[in-house]
Amino acid sequence: MAQLLRDQNYSLQSNRKTEEGEDHPDRDAQFRHINTEVKRAVAAGMPVISVDTKKKELLGNYDNGGQQWLPAKKPVKVNGHDFPSPDVPRAYPYGIYDLARNTGFVNVGTGHDTGAFAVASIRGWWRTKAEPCIRQRRRC
Repeated sequence: MAQLLRDQNYSLQSNRKTEEGEDHPDRDAQFRHINTEVKRAVAAGMPVISVDTKKKELLGNYDNGGQQWLPAKKPVKVNGHDFPSPDVPRAYPYGIYDLARNTGFVNVGTGHDTGAFAVASIRGWWRTKAEPCIRQRRRC
């Protein structure tokens, strides 16, 4: 079958991300404005964070695309298939980066409500990092 497909000018291919749509005409101006406001806030001692979520990952003994150093001929054995199933839990990593302190942390949740998890992540950062500094009226 593979040879028949090749004979018809078919080949194995992966997706290519190109469908982004049109850029906003003032995109550069938007980022310049954000950058100016961030610099102003940091100079004033105000907290500035960047929040991002990453791809959800299956929890369990599944293949991941990375590599690690192990003794020769002793690979980690993982499940042969990683088909999505409601029974398989997923991890949702949410990262917060504090620009002024050049520090960050990642929360990992298992719920499906991304918005609520984002708020909980920011709340956790606020309570442990920003709020103590503001209470003591000092820069951190």
